[in-house]
Amino acid sequence: MPAARRASSPSPGRDRDLTRLLADSTPVLAGGRAILLQIADPVVAAGVRRHSDFARRPQQRLAHTLMYVYAVVVGSPEDAATATAFVNRAHAPVAGADQVDRQRWVAATLYDSALRAHDAFGDPVPPDLARRMLDAYAPLGVALRVPADRWPSSVDAFETYWADTLVALRVSDDARGVVRDLLHPRFAPLWVRAAMPLVRIVTVGLLPDAVRDQYGFAWGPREQRRYRRATAAIRRTRAIVPRWVLRLPGPLLLRAMRRTAARHP
Repeated sequence: MPAARRASSPSPGRDRDLTRLLADSTPVLAGGRAILLQIADPVVAAGVRRHSDFARRPQQRLAHTLMYVYAVVVGSPEDAATATAFVNRAHAPVAGADQVDRQRWVAATLYDSALRAHDAFGDPVPPDLARRMLDAYAPLGVALRVPADRWPSSVDAFETYWADTLVALRVSDDARGVVRDLLHPRFAPLWVRAAMPLVRIVTVGLLPDAVRDQYGFAWGPREQRRYRRATAAIRRTRAIVPRWVLRLPGPLLLRAMRRTAARHP
């Protein structure tokens, strides 16, 4: 198994601003966006469609994605190893899942979505902190067998890679089927279904225009007003919620992952 951290990555524990940023749960709000961008790659979409139980447990991939992020980026080396083993096991039967370009794209969507979430719902990440955050997210790709030198070495390099990859995305019928199950769950718990109107407008609103158009989402003046109202409400809520609450999802997800690992050694 590849090392979860590359040698050039900073230690978050020695960088107080970075540590606070990585522990903040704001990127959770963009988790759906990351998934929709990931499956806009037809190979990723085909694998997810054929090997995931989205129809019955649409929240599972989101929870597992967030577990992986927290485990590798802010967890202990043991957490990173556990999360990586889970991912490798899940990917084993999936054709194309070990392709470097696909795994790099998956990791890239997590970094970009985290930045977009902070822009939309919190405070924009300053350029220097964005660079340190980019380095901190590199292990997400390295743990997925992406060579360290294939991860962008600067924010400018990342933006170039991101723009080039967006142009090449093609939303497939597999992706649209996954999205139906994800955003309109039929068998999810009641609390999940109750939250879906907010999840849908936030997820669709955060997408790049070209990808949103390929999915065929309606995005006229009414939807844009709803998105602005939802964004404003989330920002107001975050402003009054104690900071420790905003950091709570990470520890809870890591605890859930450790319990799962203890049951399935």
